[in-house]
Amino acid sequence: MDQLPSVGPGNVLRDIIDSGSFNVVKLTHIFRQAAQSDIIVNAHKINAGEPVDLAKRSNDFLFIKRDNPESVIGAAITLIQQKLPGYVHAQPLDIQVMTPMRKGALGVERLNQVLQNYLNPPDKSKKEKEAGGTVYRVGDKVMQIKNNYQMEWEIRNKYGIPVDKGAGVFNGDVGIIREMNEYAELLTVEFDEGKMIEYSFKQLEELELAYAITIHKSQGSEYPAVIIPMYNGPRMLMTRNLIYTAVTRARSCVCLVGLPDAFYTMAANCVEQKRYSGLKTRIEEIYAQADPAE
Repeated sequence: MDQLPSVGPGNVLRDIIDSGSFNVVKLTHIFRQAAQSDIIVNAHKINAGEPVDLAKRSNDFLFIKRDNPESVIGAAITLIQQKLPGYVHAQPLDIQVMTPMRKGALGVERLNQVLQNYLNPPDKSKKEKEAGGTVYRVGDKVMQIKNNYQMEWEIRNKYGIPVDKGAGVFNGDVGIIREMNEYAELLTVEFDEGKMIEYSFKQLEELELAYAITIHKSQGSEYPAVIIPMYNGPRMLMTRNLIYTAVTRARSCVCLVGLPDAFYTMAANCVEQKRYSGLKTRIEEIYAQADPAE
């Protein structure tokens, strides 16, 4: 309800709730154990339009001031490589950079190029393949960007023998490139639970680098720590529900890096693009016509 609308048309969940025809439970109370987390407390403040103190010393909600894109990127790299892995007990590739936009100095496309060079630099021992302007390298973090119900996967034991098989990889699934066979033109990605999927080089349009992802792509996922560049951008992307969604993706630590004014702009901008749908009216009509005795 308070996060992002679906990428596709319609506003199904909001229309169902707004119809008043169903029982709805809204969780508003912060329980004692969660009240110790500034992630939870500040997420509630963002959602309620209340001020967030970015200068407060916190164990899990940090704002690092930087005044230009290059210093934002430099701080993010230091966090990923040095500061956060030990702090949240995770590997560097488990730490997710999330940004509102795809284009620009701090957009997904540029961030992925820069982060790839630092986190998985070129090496003669690492095979790579260029496709669609992107270099895919063994060791890269990648995301599936469309549902593919036919794509086959297998789980292998330590000897490389398949012990389980199935089909289906979905938009938003993140994995690591483990192998590349230039002669067979195949690339193997390991997804969660050890699922290994082979992509032909012609299927690489279904993958993109995932060192940085858009906040929209993060919805429904959770990470040990997230890094969110805070810089000026288009007003339609700098919205309250976007920063609320980003903050609530973190399990142990949120690091916002950049300009405080960019954060305040997002937290204050509760304007959403209007979606026109007849679902709410139709639900109300159906319930109005229903026989109470049925």
